[in-house]
Amino acid sequence: MNSNTRQPAEFDPLVDTLPSRFVVGIDLGTTNSAVNYVDTDQDPWSIKTFKIPQQVSVNETEALESLPSFYFQPILGNAQNKPELDFCVGAWARDETAKSTRRGISSAKSWLCHSGVDRSAPLLPWNGAEDVRRLSPIEVSAAYLKHIAAAWNRQFPLFPLDQQDVIVTLPASFDEVARELTIAAAAQAGLSRIFLIEEPQAAFYAWVYRHAEDWQHRVSVGQKILVCDIGGGTTDFTLIRVRSNTRSKILNEHVAADTTDSAEAFKHSVQFHRVAVGDHLILGGDNLDLAVAKFIEKKLSSDRQLEPHQWDALVGVSRNVKESMLIPDQPDVMTVNLPGRGSKLVGGSLQAEVTRDEILELLLEGFLPSVSINAVPQRHQSGFQEFGLPYASDPAITRYLGSFLKTHAQTGCEEWPDTEANVGLDRKVEGDRVDQGDSEQWLREMRPDIVLFNGGFFASPFLKQRVLQQLNEWFATDDEPDWMPQVLENPRLDLAVAQGAAYYGMVRRDRGVRIAATLARSYYIEIGGGSQSQAVCIMPGSAQAGESFKLNDRKMRLTIGQPVEFRLLVSSVRLADQPGLVLPLDREQLTALPPIRTVLKSNRRSETGELQVQLTASLTELGTIDLACQEIDQDRMWRLQFDVRSTTQTDVAQHQGLGESEGVLDETVWSAAESILQLTFATNRETEIKANVKCSGGTAMEIASSDPKQLIHSLKSALGIDREQWPMSLLR
Repeated sequence: MNSNTRQPAEFDPLVDTLPSRFVVGIDLGTTNSAVNYVDTDQDPWSIKTFKIPQQVSVNETEALESLPSFYFQPILGNAQNKPELDFCVGAWARDETAKSTRRGISSAKSWLCHSGVDRSAPLLPWNGAEDVRRLSPIEVSAAYLKHIAAAWNRQFPLFPLDQQDVIVTLPASFDEVARELTIAAAAQAGLSRIFLIEEPQAAFYAWVYRHAEDWQHRVSVGQKILVCDIGGGTTDFTLIRVRSNTRSKILNEHVAADTTDSAEAFKHSVQFHRVAVGDHLILGGDNLDLAVAKFIEKKLSSDRQLEPHQWDALVGVSRNVKESMLIPDQPDVMTVNLPGRGSKLVGGSLQAEVTRDEILELLLEGFLPSVSINAVPQRHQSGFQEFGLPYASDPAITRYLGSFLKTHAQTGCEEWPDTEANVGLDRKVEGDRVDQGDSEQWLREMRPDIVLFNGGFFASPFLKQRVLQQLNEWFATDDEPDWMPQVLENPRLDLAVAQGAAYYGMVRRDRGVRIAATLARSYYIEIGGGSQSQAVCIMPGSAQAGESFKLNDRKMRLTIGQPVEFRLLVSSVRLADQPGLVLPLDREQLTALPPIRTVLKSNRRSETGELQVQLTASLTELGTIDLACQEIDQDRMWRLQFDVRSTTQTDVAQHQGLGESEGVLDETVWSAAESILQLTFATNRETEIKANVKCSGGTAMEIASSDPKQLIHSLKSALGIDREQWPMSLLR
């Protein structure tokens, strides 16, 4: 399911198993993308910014520290001296899109996680001009990566990007499908050595890198760190707990490795552990731009809506107004001019003045209002539905933040509370402060000790200060009326995520300080139906890579030889639930994943009926989730494969993947096929450890032939299934 890495489609053992010279971090952002890298041949190593050449005007190219995430298609024949230019990405694309949104594409990253549309379909630009070529969100994202790869390859021709370790960032709250599609975009751009990291973690890694000499003196065991990451398109909350390294399995493994960097890591008195992430919210700078544009539209033309070309221009102007008004030492008043309609382009132009006070009140009260800690996000429909994206229903970021801190007040504590209810939901607070009684303890559990701000949203000191003010209102006490969390400074908000991604690439080589991360989501399988539906937890949010969970106390009856459906659910709030726990199906806390329909088969050709099985869920080292059905008191096991790509048309319909419809064979059949392949191509057949694996026609040694021409015949004999009936799941 949620893959963190993917093997290359064409695996070259010489190239792909050796450490690459460069480690490259790419922040594939909603509004801007950036690249940082490490040349591992340098000692000591350091992280550098890769400047990306791009068009800044029709005839001018410049290398900039970031690549604006915009794609623009000029009208053919209007490219002046460059008639061959049919599209561009970057700075010029951003400027041209501001003039004509019907020819430009922005926020492709937000579309990549839009579960209500076919994300593999050519649907962008939304409401585009008739002569504009439509692209899928995957293709647009791939276009940015292709541009970056081409620029890299020109600067480092001996070390092409597709042969380097590339770490791509994505929101922590991205769902399984969006993660897979990010990898698909990278593959479309020709990048095969791809690893993923969550953006809030990357931002924190950047802080650790900048404070390599003294970070241990800035944090202490027991503290809770809130990473508040708000960019152009998304709002992401992450909690990191500071723990003693004696509890860290990862550092113990480092010590066993006995490397210089691992030994150095063991000297650290603390270790960071990411324990919770918030729900996915399409809420960020884009929403502020639209809010400012709506506000100015009323001033310009109070009695009617603007023409499409005027609105296009206004959105671009509004972005500039927002950025100017949210930065101190800028003019307190700005004049907005828009062209008129039709032949009255000059005489009919529209003009209005906006003040800093108006914009601050609009944005602070609209997006960061002062609310009670008990406030919950409203569930009404967003006011920006006409723009296609499923924007968050409530624009008040502070409501989501308060709900997140309450929900995860005890998440990641040394011991989980003894309750089947969600942590924190049964605790009551009154007003803006915690009530008396257990108030002091509950206060300490809820409030963050440290805050790290990340994302372009916080380039404004006004917005940053408003969040801090809200935290003070919630968590200050009579004894500490001026309480504020410690703030970790992030001087380059535009580069921090890419820098942290490159640092994580070095951490993967045991050269750096690792953040241990739990799954931060609990997974369930639905049983029963209708009003009797229940959910069984199959993997807790506290799971770490390499752990497996077998539901020993939950024996289930499973039909084989006939279509069956597995209905999966996920929760980012019920992280204390343990495997095997059965609970009522609560759609507020459990989100449905695409159900999986398949056929479980055996090599007994006509076998049908029901079997007693137990479920086993495993979190692999790569971050993927394996789900298997083990027949009780038998060796047979069916490992379910989730074809996430087949869900891109909608995330509420069942999988329609061809491989799933053909069925899944039990694990003993897979082992037989593996043994035949090993014995056929082994250089020393006598030493093969799987020679005695039992097959349909005997043992693997008895059936296998050293002649590769007989391989198909051997496989048919071992599997007991005709070649035409081999399912795709087996061929994979």
